Amino acid sequence: MVMATSIKLDDELKSRVKELADQRRRSAHWIMREAVEQYVTHAEAREDFLREGDESWAHYKQTGLHLTLDEVCEWLDTWGTDGEKEPPECHD
Repeated sequence: MVMATSIKLDDELKSRVKELADQRRRSAHWIMREAVEQYVTHAEAREDFLREGDESWAHYKQTGLHLTLDEVCEWLDTWGTDGEKEPPECHD
């Protein structure tokens, strides 16, 4: 379902949107819709990232399981090599 909405832009931003739309041979509506979609997608990804971090922190506080930076770096250094290692086991 598509529904109309409105957005109030100051003259400067409206002019910038129009100029960009002209350069890209798109409508101002397309530019604004694309901008909103990209912003929302980015904001959702950030919220997922923060939620995952909170969940990981809660899991660590419950279990104490972790890897050190050195352990992770040592493992990552093998990526793409003939000696690529399996991920290390978490420990407390």
